[in-house]
Amino acid sequence: MNTRPQIATTGRPQALSATLNQDNSCFSIGLDSGFCVYNTDPCDLQISRSLGAGIGVACMLGRANYLALVGGGRSPKFPPNKVIIWDDIKQKAVITLEFRSEVHAVRLSRQRIIVVLIGTVHIYAFSSPPTRLHVFETHDNPLGLVALSSKFLAFPGRTPGHVNIFDLATGIVSIIPAHSTPLSAITISPQDDLLATASETGTLIHVYSTATSRMIRELRRGIDKAAIFSLAISPSSSRLAVTSDKNTLHVFELPSLSSVSQPPVRPSSSHSTASNAPSGDNRRYSLLSKLPLLPKYFSSEWSAAHAPFEGGGRGALGWIGEDSVVAVGIGGKTGEARWEKFVIVEAENGGGIECIREGWRRYLDND
Repeated sequence: MNTRPQIATTGRPQALSATLNQDNSCFSIGLDSGFCVYNTDPCDLQISRSLGAGIGVACMLGRANYLALVGGGRSPKFPPNKVIIWDDIKQKAVITLEFRSEVHAVRLSRQRIIVVLIGTVHIYAFSSPPTRLHVFETHDNPLGLVALSSKFLAFPGRTPGHVNIFDLATGIVSIIPAHSTPLSAITISPQDDLLATASETGTLIHVYSTATSRMIRELRRGIDKAAIFSLAISPSSSRLAVTSDKNTLHVFELPSLSSVSQPPVRPSSSHSTASNAPSGDNRRYSLLSKLPLLPKYFSSEWSAAHAPFEGGGRGALGWIGEDSVVAVGIGGKTGEARWEKFVIVEAENGGGIECIREGWRRYLDND
């Protein structure tokens, strides 16, 4: 999410943020002049609203007529410390939430409104007026990192690199010491069984079981430092997609949880802390991993496939099938806001998989 002013000015609208809806069938774009909504595949414009000023966050509620809007850009439509629940049928705000500091992200479900500030996460019942249910303190979270699924809410903990998993039904909070440096991306699988995390170092991705809070895989994006933009887990929890400022989309294979030896289920207390050690059969990519005293990257599990990614900037990443993933960029060094679709196919030599870019579009052009 980016609510800071855009420096470049061109004839076309400037994208400030991109967010996929809950089933990845649509994505919403916050613009310096309003917001718009697209179908994910094919990439077709569905709604365009010119508000005459900037929207830094535009978050959909499925395909319903409600969106959460936050002002942004050089000339914000709304104060950046307010969340506006917008009824697109009535073309007006129906709920307003005001905070003492800037809003960095919002997530919606039919039961909850999640609001992320720099150092807190607020959970409201989706009602009129909304009822505040919980407030959690976090480490500084300028990226507005948060992941909401049907069962869990994940967000940074109070310690840099830690992740809190909040069970929406029981209220149990599990604390995972995922990394030693601040987080750069988090996601929960559509099946609610896996959590993936990355830190600002950008070399390793950790994958955890949400049932036990135990690490089941340590994956390596690369050796040099990178800014990881987005993580996304496939519908069956068998693959993980990753984008970064290295202009590459990586795809990793994930194990089925039934093949991973599971430690006891986490204790049913209000707070619990999980071990950071991997569990189960942690397959390794390199034969050099069997040699002692070599650097750690020789024993890491590397991506199964990769492809060039040109969307640029922090945007949205999501699977639209078990073998198809869409990346929505808001503009990188080129300033182009791109939609890109990738497909996963069997390698021609029969050894593994390949990731192929099937199509792309500058989605703000000619809308």
